[in-house]
Formats: sequence, C-alpha cells, structure tokens
Amino acid sequence: MGDVNPDFIQPSEFRPNPTSIIEAKEIPVIDISSASDGVIAEIKEACEKWGFFQVINHGVPMEKREKAELAARKFFGLPLEEKKKVRRDEENPLGYYDSEHTKNVRDWKEIFDFTVLDPTLIPASHEIGDEEIRELRNQWPDYPPDFRAACEEYTKEMVKLSYKLLELIALSLGVPADRFSGFFEDHASFIRINYYPPCPYPDLALGVGPHKDSGALTVLAQDDVGGLEVKRKMDGAWILVKPTPDAYIINVGDVIQVWSNDKYESVEHRVKVNIEKGRLSIPFFFNPSHYVTVKPLNELIDKQNPAKYREYNYGKFYTTRRLSDFKKLNVENVQVAHFKIVE
Repeated sequence: MGDVNPDFIQPSEFRPNPTSIIEAKEIPVIDISSASDGVIAEIKEACEKWGFFQVINHGVPMEKREKAELAARKFFGLPLEEKKKVRRDEENPLGYYDSEHTKNVRDWKEIFDFTVLDPTLIPASHEIGDEEIRELRNQWPDYPPDFRAACEEYTKEMVKLSYKLLELIALSLGVPADRFSGFFEDHASFIRINYYPPCPYPDLALGVGPHKDSGALTVLAQDDVGGLEVKRKMDGAWILVKPTPDAYIINVGDVIQVWSNDKYESVEHRVKVNIEKGRLSIPFFFNPSHYVTVKPLNELIDKQNPAKYREYNYGKFYTTRRLSDFKKLNVENVQVAHFKIVE
C-alpha cells in the first residue's frame, strides 16, 4: 500500500485503542455436525449473548477453501495496472477496489467483490416509487487463470453452509427450520475477498472501521494472522477473535435482528491491521432477494411483544448502501435503526 498519507489520521472513535482490546476465547465455538437440541441451544445462547460464534465440523471441504485463498493471493500480488482492469465503479460496484487510490481513505485494504447469482437483480434506485430493476454482473480478471473457477466452486459451499446455519438459527428461535428459506430464492448474496497489507502505522488505521452487517448472515474465513474484533455486548469491550484452524466465524446481521424482533442483535465489529504481516479474509454475505419485505416474524410478536420495526424493502436498502460507496445521496446512509418503532 506504500507509505501512510500524512492526512490519513482517523477520528479517535475509529482508531484502535490497545488498552481496550481483550484477547479472549470467549466467542463460542460450536460443532454443527448435527442439529441436536444441544447444538440449537448453543446457537441460541451465542446469538443472544454475542451475535457471533464460530463453527467447526461444518462440512466445507478445506481443499476448496484453500484453492480460493491461493487464487486470491495470486490476484492481489499482481501489478496494480492489471488489477485495475476489473476495478469497480458507480456503474458496476463489483470487482477490484484499492483504498489507497481513493479520496477520504479510512480503511486500509484491497478488496474484490463478486455476487453469487450472475446477474444479480437489485433496484436501480433508492428512490421511493422507482421500481426499475438493474442487473449487477461480475467482472473477472484474466489472471490468475484459475481465479474465477476457484471462487465459484468455493461459493457453492458457502451457500450450502449458509442455508444450514439459517435452519439452525430458525430452530433456535422456535420457528420451523425452513422458515427463512423462501426469502432467498433470488438472493443478493456476495463474497468480498479482503487483503490487508502490512501497515507501518497500525495505531492510526483500521482494516475496516466499526460497523454492523446489513444482510442476514455473514460467514467469514480468516487466515492465521487474525485481526477481527467484536464489541462485547455486556460492557462494550473489543474482543479479538483468535483464529481457530478450519473454523468459520458467523455473525447475524441486521435482517435477522429485525426478523427476530430484537431477540438476536447485529453486533458492531471492526478489523485491525498488522505492522508485519498481510492478512487475507473472505466474508460471504448471505442476503435476501431484492423483492423481500423485511419485518419481524409474525410468530415472534404478540400483545406482550409487539413489532419493534417497520417493514422495509431489502432491495432498496441494499441499493442505498451500495450507491453510497460512490456518491453522496440525498438521504442519510440508511441503517436498520431508521426503521425502529419508537414507543
């Protein structure tokens, strides 16, 4: 990434504070080789207490993950001119992105985005009343030649695992295992391959600033360098998630928070950078179809527990978030809290 821009000084709320970070093994590690009552109870406790958990014995062949990781490392090792051939922009928000070569740098990373369904359909605009639909199409680099095949094979495994996790989460909420599956028939899911180069001034930067995920589920593969920090609900302390070999880190997003009517909460997290080593991570964002109306499940609301959110269209929400990466919109960057019902 080169030298740090002298203007690249983040506001204090974004800078990692070493005294506030706790390295802990508290994030639950759950064996999901079965869907026993015990496993479902562990999922429930993890979602309520943390919003995060790790899974082992998940069924994803490690050779497919390793092939995708190797192809990604080869891609990020290419000259910038080659990577820029598939650079994302406002017209196509899929492809390569390098934070060093954009204005208002905050995140110290390079990324490559691609959707699961190609094309993926989303609303063309965030404007209410505009029902035009646009197609997002992946753009793949010529090099390395096996990049696309490795990524697409790996993605199939992420989809299978995500449906399995959705079923476990549904059961933990006391609803049928397939309760969520209908929301994902034409899902807007995507993978983001992150590469965080070594940073000479790690106290002044973050790989990703504090945020919550706006989709349903995130399934994260990270290498042995680590760097993910989760904000603990009980006291706001930042917890460093130590890498567990072959595990996946799972977090519930805003959509599940709304579906569960706040029984489960999307939790803030961030990524710190490393002064010595680069880090590779591959999050899979499992998102509903663009036409899905997101609202609390009927089974989870009654007179004693009324709905805590107004309904919203997922596609419009998604489009607003994606477009705001490239230009200032005439609306505030939408958050799920904007749909909260204030009593």
